[in-house]
Amino acid sequence: MRSAKAALHRLCDPDHEVSAHYLIAEDGQCWHLVEEAARAWHAGKGAWGEVSDVNSRSIGIELANTGQHPFPEPQMTCLEGVMRRIMADHDICPERVIAHSDLAPDRKQDPGRSFDWQRLARGGLAVWPAGDGDGETDFLSSAAAFGYVTPSGGKDASTLILDAFRQRFCPAARGPQTHRDRAMMQALARDYPVDRTAALP
Repeated sequence: MRSAKAALHRLCDPDHEVSAHYLIAEDGQCWHLVEEAARAWHAGKGAWGEVSDVNSRSIGIELANTGQHPFPEPQMTCLEGVMRRIMADHDICPERVIAHSDLAPDRKQDPGRSFDWQRLARGGLAVWPAGDGDGETDFLSSAAAFGYVTPSGGKDASTLILDAFRQRFCPAARGPQTHRDRAMMQALARDYPVDRTAALP
């Protein structure tokens, strides 16, 4: 959306069938739109690890940004505060914080390459690999161990997951898969293997 107000209007319009628990504007203004115990429809169809319906098991935070420019300091500061409180209240570990592009790489591009995931990781709000692997493990196998779910049909799965991974961990990278991509994904799978019991009661 072009502005936070436009996004707010969209998220509150039942005709669009999209919602989120929180919306944060560029200036740090935050709207609490859906109770955290209620299901919002921010992710659409998407999966992570064994969780096949992420909307039913997540708290969605939308950030007003076109995806083409850095996220302003007031917005990031507000986001960090909201995340710290949510993660403490619901006992959410940093490896369970993911992007829309992670859970639906065939459909989603947000928050995009301009979002500062390393900043969140430094604050204990997301993950980042500590060193690399040897890069000898198959990229998709490591991706699955970390949590990525291969989309069915359409564009080549390896290309989709590579793009989602790079948006978050190597935003400047372009072109074919490299040894560096494999080494970093291998390290993520090693350091943060997805909890395969997450979909169980």
